Amino acid sequence: MLGQKKRQILGLVLVFIFLAIFMIPQLQGYYYLQEKQRLSVGEPLEILFKFPPTIHKAINIYISAGQKLLAMEGQDFKEGKYILGDNSPIVVKPGQVSLELKLFGLIPLKKINVDVVPDLRLMPGGHSIGVLLRTEGVMVVGHSPILNQQNEPCFPARDADIKVGDVIISINGIKVLTDEQLRNLVENVCQTDQKILLTIKREEQLLRKIIYPQYCYETKSYRIGLFVRDNAGGVGTLTFWDPLTKKYGALGHVITDSETNQKLHIRQGKILSAHIENIQKGRIGSPGEKIGMFLKDTECGNIEKNEQCGIYGTLHKELTNSQYNYSLPVLYANQVHSGKAEILTVVQGQEIKKYEIIIEKILYGRTDGKNMVIRINDHDLLKETGGIVQGMSGSPIIQDGRLIGAITHVFVNDPSRGYGVFIENMLLEAGLINKQKQILGFSSQDFVS
Repeated sequence: MLGQKKRQILGLVLVFIFLAIFMIPQLQGYYYLQEKQRLSVGEPLEILFKFPPTIHKAINIYISAGQKLLAMEGQDFKEGKYILGDNSPIVVKPGQVSLELKLFGLIPLKKINVDVVPDLRLMPGGHSIGVLLRTEGVMVVGHSPILNQQNEPCFPARDADIKVGDVIISINGIKVLTDEQLRNLVENVCQTDQKILLTIKREEQLLRKIIYPQYCYETKSYRIGLFVRDNAGGVGTLTFWDPLTKKYGALGHVITDSETNQKLHIRQGKILSAHIENIQKGRIGSPGEKIGMFLKDTECGNIEKNEQCGIYGTLHKELTNSQYNYSLPVLYANQVHSGKAEILTVVQGQEIKKYEIIIEKILYGRTDGKNMVIRINDHDLLKETGGIVQGMSGSPIIQDGRLIGAITHVFVNDPSRGYGVFIENMLLEAGLINKQKQILGFSSQDFVS
C-alpha cells in the first residue's frame, strides 16, 4: 500500500511539473506542434527547434519507425531513443520517420510523423504574367428578362431553376464551348422544338433541366434569359517553376468568376508575359492594382489546373530571373518561422525586384491560401504601391535563402498587410508532391504528372 501511495504522489508531482512547464508562454506553441511534418534529405531532425534548450533536455524522442533513415556521429539509433540537444540526427534517405515525444521519458506528449522527401530545388518567379483561360462550358453570371408579345418580362431559365454560378455543359446533348455557340444552338433548336434540354454543372453535380425558350420581340430571336461568360483574364505573378520538369505554379489562389465568385473550371488556358504600365496605390478600404498589358507572341506556358492555392501548368519556353540565376531549396510548413523574409515582384515594366517583408504569424492547417500573415516592411515598395495590390498575388516569398510560399491576399483595412500561402500546399496541388506517398520524385518511375 505504501509503495502504491508513493507512485500516486510521484504521478501527481509529475503532472504538476508538466502543467507548470507548459504554462510558460514560450512553450504554449507546443500545442501547435504539427503531428505531420516534412523535411528534405540532408536536413537535421529539428522538430523542437522553437523550444528553449533547457526543455530539449527534458524531452526524450523515441523513434518507433524509420531509424535507418537517420544518421549522426556517435549516436546509436538501434535503441530508438535520443535526447534532442545541440546536435540533431540528419535524415539521409527518403521515407517516413515516426516519433513519440515523452517528458522525462515517462509522460507521453505527442506522436509525430515526419515525411522525408528528396531535396527539391525550384526556380523562384516574380515575373508579371497575363492569364487567359476558357472555361469548361459557359458560366451563368446573371438572368436577363425577355419581353414577350404582351411586352411583359419573363425568365425561362430562372423558372427552370437555372442559377447564377451554374455551368452549362450541353444543349440537347451537343457540347457547349462558347457563349456564341449557346446563342446559336438555342435559336436553331427552337426552329423545330419548343423546349430544350440543358445539362448543367452545379458545384460537383451534373443536373438536367428542361427550358421553354421565349421569342423576344425586342431582339427578334428565341432566348432563354441568361447572361453567360466563357472566358476570363487578368494580371498575376509567377511563383516558381521546376527546372527539371518545367512544371510551374502561379497566383497562390484560385481564379473565380468576378460576378459569381465561383471557381472557374477551365477547358484550356495560357500564360503570357505582361508589362506593368502603372500602379493604382492601395489605400484603407480600397485595394490597389497593377495596371498592365499582355505582350503579343510571348506565350510562356499552358494552364492545366485552377486550384485553391494557384494555377499550374507547363512552361513552353525558358525563363530567367535577374535576382536569382540559380534554383532555391524549399522550406516546408513546419520549418517556416516568423520574422524577416523577402518577396520578388514587378512594379514597373518587367523588372523583378526584391522587397523586405515581415512574417507576423503562422497559421497551420488552413487550405484556403491563408497560411501566413505578412506585412510589407520595405519603404520603397510602400511608397510605390501602398502595400499589397491586385496583380501581386503569386509573388514568391523567400526566407533564409529558401522558397517558402507566395502572397495571396491583402487586408482591405490595411494594405500593408495580407496573407501568404505555404509553398508546400502549392506543390501538392501542382503534383510535385505525391499526396499518397508524400514523396517528391524526379525519375520517370516516381514522378507525379
